Amino acid sequence: MSDNKRRDLLKATAGVAAGAALGGGSALFSANAFAQQYKVTPEKGAKLRVLRWKRFVQGDEDVWAANTKKFTQMTGIEVRVDAEGWEDVRPKAAVAANVGSGPDIIISTMEDAHQYPDKLVDVSDLANYLGNKYGGWFDAAKAYGMEGKKWVAIMMGAAGNAIVYRDSHVKAAGFDTFPRDMAGFLKLCQALKAKGTPAGFALGNATGDSSWTHWLVWAHGGKLVDAKNNVVINSPETIAALEYSKQLYETFIPGTLSWLDPNNNKAFLDGQLSLTANGISIYYAAKTSPDPKLQEMAKDIGHAYFPVGLDGKARELNLVFPMMIFKYSKYPNAAKEYLRFMMEKEQYVPWQEASIGYVCHPLGAYEKSAFWTADPKNIPYRDCMKNMTPNGYAGTMGYASAAATADFIIPNMVAEAASGSKTPKEAAERAQKRAERYYKV
Repeated sequence: MSDNKRRDLLKATAGVAAGAALGGGSALFSANAFAQQYKVTPEKGAKLRVLRWKRFVQGDEDVWAANTKKFTQMTGIEVRVDAEGWEDVRPKAAVAANVGSGPDIIISTMEDAHQYPDKLVDVSDLANYLGNKYGGWFDAAKAYGMEGKKWVAIMMGAAGNAIVYRDSHVKAAGFDTFPRDMAGFLKLCQALKAKGTPAGFALGNATGDSSWTHWLVWAHGGKLVDAKNNVVINSPETIAALEYSKQLYETFIPGTLSWLDPNNNKAFLDGQLSLTANGISIYYAAKTSPDPKLQEMAKDIGHAYFPVGLDGKARELNLVFPMMIFKYSKYPNAAKEYLRFMMEKEQYVPWQEASIGYVCHPLGAYEKSAFWTADPKNIPYRDCMKNMTPNGYAGTMGYASAAATADFIIPNMVAEAASGSKTPKEAAERAQKRAERYYKV
């Protein structure tokens, strides 16, 4: 056997072994994909600054830090990781893009990469490598990461949003199984309220937890814009969604109009409510708490997919995390190498596992990771990025969609109609005018 053929065989064997270790099987991994090597030479003396959002589960922060330390030990590249709240990362990323100075890598939220794609390093080579190796990118990951045919961000994943509930309370309300339709879901919330075990969803300007309002509108057939980016939020479908929101709001505990991302977590863990929309962080907090009462609560916590829309399709929105390298960085190659390292299975799977899937993966192979099914309560979060409807639906992403999201147009509209401060028609009309400021004809 020639040296070339021997090297090819070794590459192929390594690829199959790696695929088997992850559980992906031959359908997700191919020898050819693994034979495609991705090499980038970090700049001499490279040092990196990374800005990301603060953790909601401790395992995320701990393992991310450990993986970063391992990267430094293997490469000699120093990496400083700073963390800010979700609400603070987005404006800091915008400032960095505008002034041409700041962290080398910013891990932000939603479609930030589409606001200033010309300020970002082309990472198509890295994205293609990861996609080929790990079962392909989900459609939502492509939508958020690509500007035209070019990748301008690598998706870390998404903070999956699902229904979190107390199983015993749902059963006491007369439901043996969790409803998958909109009508059944409303009846469940009404029954929980009647039993004194109410629901509660964030209606304040919560970066992550207000995303349920997008599901509410989309599930009824409403949308902010059509396929040509014409603002169409003032529609019969939206009015129907807002009428539904009024009935749903009547089942909520007081105070949800001002709730930000931490509030429903605290209320649920305090026993004030029995059903909400949230990431897996509530279950994680109860499961890992030294408090026996919370450990007992963890046994009673269930998770469910959002009810499907009237069109029979999943319509939830999840908070995605684009990892962006800015062109002002002196060390773009080192930054690419850091992102590659963090997305490889040896780092990515233990990081996901440590936070029991708080960040759902953007690559197909990772849905085969064993921890998703080791605890069946994790499963609804496994499919969040695969099933989600991308932001900007049904139009394209860009400055307008990002600005409309940052301005909380849909959450504010739902809050106004649900609480009765405006009629559904008035709330939809106001949302239409607000959106038209960004989607200029």
